[in-house]
Amino acid sequence: MKSLPLKSFPVLAAAVMLAGFSGCDKRNTPGQAATGRPLVATVNYPLAYFAERIGGEHIDIQFPAMDGDPAFWEPGAEEVIAFQQADLVLLNGADYAKWVPKVSLAQAKLVNTSAGLGDSLIPLENEVTHAHGPEGDHAHGDTAITTWLDPQIATRQTAAIRDAFVEKWPEHKNDFESGYQALASDLKAIDAAAAAAFKSFGKAPLLGSHPVYQYLARRFGINLKSLHWEPDAQPDQAMWRDLDELLATHPAQVMLWEAAPLPQVAEQLAAKGIRSIVFDPCGNRPTHGDYLETMRDNISNLH
Repeated sequence: MKSLPLKSFPVLAAAVMLAGFSGCDKRNTPGQAATGRPLVATVNYPLAYFAERIGGEHIDIQFPAMDGDPAFWEPGAEEVIAFQQADLVLLNGADYAKWVPKVSLAQAKLVNTSAGLGDSLIPLENEVTHAHGPEGDHAHGDTAITTWLDPQIATRQTAAIRDAFVEKWPEHKNDFESGYQALASDLKAIDAAAAAAFKSFGKAPLLGSHPVYQYLARRFGINLKSLHWEPDAQPDQAMWRDLDELLATHPAQVMLWEAAPLPQVAEQLAAKGIRSIVFDPCGNRPTHGDYLETMRDNISNLH
């Protein structure tokens, strides 16, 4: 379904309100009628994966198909209604999911998984507006958003999910705890493997193609500076000049990319002595595998 632009939300809000009184919701109780299980909606894929691991067979997870970066995705009317019908809505927090404050969602259903992170969140300074993908022009906000790239923070977010599930469905407490413990163990292994891989870089300067690696850089002590380059676009001459200016003080030989860059871009970077490495933040559902496999692939790419 085509997404509506954010300027359509006043009309969308009215449509959603009318839907609540028109019989569009054929369910008598929250959750999915087809399974009888409670329904939990999420604003990005990592939260969906975490919720699936913790909720197991007791909960159905809803993560709608999204074009581009879920942080800047814009839902249509039916998608907003689907979120409103969920028993819980898992939010990433940290200025993620720009659409959430613009629609009516019951506060009692919202679970901000980074609410307890406090000073662990990374503020952004001098953030510029730029364009990429179907989201168009946007700025990343006042706070770095990809919290889950620090496995220790991801573990704290999963604990918030576990706690919300236990509070909502206490009869499944033991299973939720088991799911959480297994997931926390996997995240601990990812943390250790990433630490070992990044250790080989020492304090050598690295580049990020996009400003999404702040939590990763802090957790593993990476000396990283970011550009605003897109993997599916050819940088213009001004962007190449900006790179050359940056390299004069930050002589990086590695650039991390959200996805594989265009071959000609990788070749031009290689000519400057810069190796391109894919480190997928996995904010959206991967084309193959799952969150854990993607993180393992990312770490393997570092070697």
